[in-house]
Amino acid sequence: MTLLQNILQINSGNLLKIEGKALHSILDEILFKLLSTPSPVIRSTATKLLLVLAESHQEILILLRLSACYKGLRSLLNKQETLTEFSRELRQLVDLLTPKIQQEVEEQKLHKAACLIQAYWKGFQTRKRLKKLPSAVIALQRSFRAKRTKMLLELNRQKEEEDLRLRLQLQKQRAMRLSRESRLSMLEIIHPGQVEKYNREIEEKSALTIQKHWRGYRERKNFRQQRPSLTEYKAAVTLQRAVLKFLAKCRKKKKLFASWHGLQELTDARRVELKQQVDDYVKRHPGSQMSDVASRELHAQAQERLQHYFMGRAIEERAQQHREALMAQISTNIEQLMSMLYICLCFINGITHARDVASKIFRSATNSLYSSP
Repeated sequence: MTLLQNILQINSGNLLKIEGKALHSILDEILFKLLSTPSPVIRSTATKLLLVLAESHQEILILLRLSACYKGLRSLLNKQETLTEFSRELRQLVDLLTPKIQQEVEEQKLHKAACLIQAYWKGFQTRKRLKKLPSAVIALQRSFRAKRTKMLLELNRQKEEEDLRLRLQLQKQRAMRLSRESRLSMLEIIHPGQVEKYNREIEEKSALTIQKHWRGYRERKNFRQQRPSLTEYKAAVTLQRAVLKFLAKCRKKKKLFASWHGLQELTDARRVELKQQVDDYVKRHPGSQMSDVASRELHAQAQERLQHYFMGRAIEERAQQHREALMAQISTNIEQLMSMLYICLCFINGITHARDVASKIFRSATNSLYSSP
């Protein structure tokens, strides 16, 4: 292998002067080293050497392509390509050994195979769509019939509503005509002296009816207008109550856990005075000697009383907080009642004004009725 490399480096044209059998022997030796040797170094060297020979000498390339001795060389090299670490050189060698006509034939085979696969796939998709076509047609017909039925029902409903509206309008007109006729017939029957009294009663009833409807309309309108303000007022009161309660709780907690600031500094004269007072008290009230056991019992009793006092104090604070919350709620309810009282006063004034207006309207209508020929 080294000798052949040196020959190619010095003068590669000397290989063409070798006879056919000797050249075949050299190529067989190189191919044997390439295909049978387990050493990757030797195989790589053989591949590179064979690639150089095929690229530099066209006769050797034709011999490797067309000779019957090397008929299965391309398939063997293709098998070796994925198992070697020098697949790039081996791929180049396979490309050189593959004639262009054969490459075109292989490409045509691949193209035909791709076309065949596409044809099978398109046929499968078409058959699948044809199988689904009856169910799709049935679903389309069902949806169309449902839509048409819904449209017909809507048209019938609109027609019935229109007929009902016309009937109600006719009934209303008929009732108004009958009422007017009955009122005129009653006016003919009543004594002329009772006509004024009858008109006054009719006027009062009409005024009350107008006032009732007007009051209802006005109160509904006022309620709709005042609803946001009442809601905001109630929310503000609730928020204020919560904030005041929180601040009071913080102040009580601060007072409860306030740090001890210590005693004021005592002067010498004050210290002597206090010591004299203590000595006088001890002289006036001499204490008896107390044992350690009695002292411990007395200390335990004092601790128990202190604990009881602090527990009672916490319960009393919670009760006080509850009382304050109730007082805040009561004050809120009182404020709301006062605001409702103002609304009622406005409502009463509105009723009086509406009654006066209705009376004037009815009087003017009655006068115009009697004055008309």
